[in-house]
Amino acid sequence: MISKGKNLVLKGLMRAASFIVAVVLMSAANLMQAQTPKSKAQNAFNEPRATEQPLYTDYKGVRIGMTAEEVRAKLGQLSLKGDDQDYFVFSDHESAQIAYDAAHKVTTISVDYVDGVGAPDPKTVMGSDLENRDGAQYKLVRYQSLGFWVSYNRSAGPMVVVTITIQKIMTM
Repeated sequence: MISKGKNLVLKGLMRAASFIVAVVLMSAANLMQAQTPKSKAQNAFNEPRATEQPLYTDYKGVRIGMTAEEVRAKLGQLSLKGDDQDYFVFSDHESAQIAYDAAHKVTTISVDYVDGVGAPDPKTVMGSDLENRDGAQYKLVRYQSLGFWVSYNRSAGPMVVVTITIQKIMTM
């Protein structure tokens, strides 16, 4: 038979072991929760912040950082040519404006689809549904680590225009 003193020591050891296990489990749970990415992270502008790779990074092979010469070779015939921007018209429903910095590298790609004809589905560009505001639809996602943002705008009214923009995030 175990003496009363030994029994108290065993009970005390069991309580201490239970407390240590509980502390370890709670610490592990807190650590796992802190490492879980937030599904709806937001930035200072209260816009969703991207936590994964963008779905839409170029237009017809044109990407942020390309030279004006590379853009013109990819997109072909210009409608308007300038040092700081080019304008391309592909049809009655599709046009693109490409803006350049002082080094003649792409900083903005903006594509318009009149009546929405030929515009990609918002989910293939943004990965989710757009926000609705007064009949118009909009979404902007910043890819801070990649240095650009992507937006999708669908106007309201009798003549719908879908504008998709990829723009370099300017640093000061």
